This record gives sequence, C-alpha cells and structure tokens, in this order.
Amino acid sequence: MKLHKNAQTCPHCRFLIVSKVISGQKPASVARDFQLSIKTVIKWASRFRAEGVSGLDDRSSRPHRIARRNIKPGKELNDAVFALLHTPPRDHGYNRTTWRLADLHTALRAMGVFTTINCLSSAIKQAGFQWKRARITLTSSDPLYREKVDAIKKVLSEIQEDEAFFSIDEFGPFAVKMRGGKALQPRAKIRHVPQWQKSKGSLIMTAALELSRNQVTHFYSDRKNSIEICKLIDLLRRKYKGCRCIYLSWDAAPWHSSTQVREHIEFLNGWAVHDGAPVIEILPLPAQAQFLNVIESVFSGMARAIIHNSDYATVTDAQAAITRYLDDRNHSFALAPHRAGRSIWRMERVPARFTTTNNCKDARYC
Repeated sequence: MKLHKNAQTCPHCRFLIVSKVISGQKPASVARDFQLSIKTVIKWASRFRAEGVSGLDDRSSRPHRIARRNIKPGKELNDAVFALLHTPPRDHGYNRTTWRLADLHTALRAMGVFTTINCLSSAIKQAGFQWKRARITLTSSDPLYREKVDAIKKVLSEIQEDEAFFSIDEFGPFAVKMRGGKALQPRAKIRHVPQWQKSKGSLIMTAALELSRNQVTHFYSDRKNSIEICKLIDLLRRKYKGCRCIYLSWDAAPWHSSTQVREHIEFLNGWAVHDGAPVIEILPLPAQAQFLNVIESVFSGMARAIIHNSDYATVTDAQAAITRYLDDRNHSFALAPHRAGRSIWRMERVPARFTTTNNCKDARYC
C-alpha cells in the first residue's frame, strides 16, 4: 500500500485508517502503518462513529495557510514594498513618522501581500536601503563664514613666538547640586539622584585658552556681560605683556562684540606703545559656530571629570575643584609644551584644535 507523504491531511488515508479500525485492527498497529500517533487514529475513528463520513472533513481553523502563496523577494514584492514605503505610516493607521519592519509586514498582509518578515527585510536590503540615524549637521548661517575661518587659520599657521592666540568663552551658569552620570558601581548598588533638589548656588567661569602654549586663564563671574570680558582682556594683557600681539577669538554673543568692549580695546591699543603691552586684535568666529570654539573641548573634558557625578557641598568647593583641574592641566602642558590639537589631555572628548571638521562642544558634557 502506497501512503501519502502526510496521511493526516489526506482524505483517502483517513478513510483507510477508519476502515482498518472498524474491521478490528488495533489503533496502535494502524498508527504504525500510517506513521501517525495513536491519538490521531482514535480521533478519526471516533468522529466517523459519531458523524459518519462527514466527520472525516478537514476542520482546520486556518485552511488558507495551506492554499495561499507566499511572495518571495523579487520584482513583485519590491513593487509592493516600495509603493507602501512611499506613503506615510499614518495613512495606514499607524501613529508614527517612520515605518517599522513589523508595521510594513502587517500593512502588506492587509493589502493581500503575504510574505515573511525575513523576506521583507531581504527585499529592502537588496534594494540598497537600510535604517540609518540622522546626523546632526553643524552649520553656520554667517555670510562671511569662509572669510572669518580663513582669517583664523592664516593667523594660526603663521603665529610667532611673540604672539598669542586665545579662544575665549564662558562656562555656565552651572548649578551646584548632586549630579548624575556614569560611574563604576557595585553590581547590587544603584546611585540615585533626586529629580527635584535645591541648588546650593551657581557659578559662571570666564576663561581663555591660549592655543600655542595650551594654557588656560580663568576667573569666576557673577554674570555674562561686557564688564567681565573687559576684565578678562585686562588680565590677558598683563599676563602676556611680553608678547607683541595677542589675538582674541570668540563667538557671536552680544557681550563679546558690544560697543563697550570695542572702545575698551581701542583705548588699550592706543596706550600699548607707552605701556609696553601687546596690541590686541579680534578674530571673531562665524555666527552660530560655537562648535569651532576650541575652549569648548576643555570645558567638556572638565565637566566629564569633575562635574558629572559630583555633589559639592558649596559653590566654593566646586570652584576649588575646577581651579585644581585647570591648574593641573596648565602644569602638564608647561612641563611638556604642545600646541592645542597635538595632544588630548586627560578627559577631553575631542581634540582641542581649530578645524572646520571638528565639533569642540561635546553635547554630553557641557
């Protein structure tokens, strides 16, 4: 007797199974002959005794799975997939802005296109598509962007021993309170930081990074304004009195380019010869180009090292930690001089160098 590959789904085999059981053959023997379980043989025999021939009909709850045709990767599937991808998910009942693989599979089924998720993924990949995260582009809307960048690059490439170039900015306001962040912890311990907590005070640091010597000059301010910038200019002028010229580079914040600052620089330059002090020149960064401000890389490294995971008791303690960090940094480069950009010191996340491809401001530690 020639049996079908699957005797359980063959109507003729079911009738033969029932006939042998009715004629007196034991269910176990019939199950061996037809390569079925004893439970299946008894099921068909019981249905025949109770309902007759109609009891041998297929009662599968999903008969369409046997009859339907799955579409494999090819032109037919590609056309269906990309026709769907060209429509927004909301048109198909999904409150999303982008498609997911599971949503595509469900939407295709609703359209009568049956395929597996693996076939769907293969079709998308074969067409050269893949899910990618959007990259944030650092751009400046300054119409003089190229001219300002070229001027800074020219000065840096030709800077002399008796000249100094400063990248200037402010860090803060920074609230002194318990801070979160990633740290090495025991397996069973989790550090908790209250969402709502009273600030112990705040501070602002005004600072300048000298790129050829890699030294940071800083002090703490109550606010960001032109008075603090004038104070920094006076400090740099005294500290680098032996230089012939100092260049100041900063972003387009209004207090950097205010009338008060310009007039103060003009006054100091008028007295430069009499004071034996350096001449001051301004090389502003393009508007909306904070990512080119080299001192931002120092701020990011400092924030990662001594502000994240911190819990200073007072503002004075926070200031002491910042001052120590910058003093250690200055001492390190004083012993082994390197221009900014040739070496990354400790925790600085990005190279402290001026280049149009660099993003000095690390969004994670600012």
